[in-house]
Amino acid sequence: MIWLAAVASALTFCVHTFVGGPVVAKPLLAAAKLPKASKWLNYFTWHVTTVLLAAMTMALAWLASGASAEVAEPALVFFGGLSAALSVLSAAVAIRGRIHPLRFPSTSLFALTSALCWTGLIGL
Repeated sequence: MIWLAAVASALTFCVHTFVGGPVVAKPLLAAAKLPKASKWLNYFTWHVTTVLLAAMTMALAWLASGASAEVAEPALVFFGGLSAALSVLSAAVAIRGRIHPLRFPSTSLFALTSALCWTGLIGL
């Protein structure tokens, strides 16, 4: 089950990078009316998310490759909790923007990763 969490995290990374990049990041940089600091801080946070997703994917893949239960258990709790929090945050931001939460792929993809992390604990 931990491999499935790693795959879900990799899928989230790919959607963020290869779909979100052209659809979200590129127009962000083209926005002329945003204050310069706001534009570039948002672009920075976009890449923070990219790095986070890559690191989470690699960590989950490492855990799935046979890490001991002493290491895997707290890591899965951490990544499951982090993914759940990011799913809730995604939904809250969407709702605040008057957008259906499922229009943000991050809402469902982080929820899936979280569920798979928590499920992975069962097999330890």
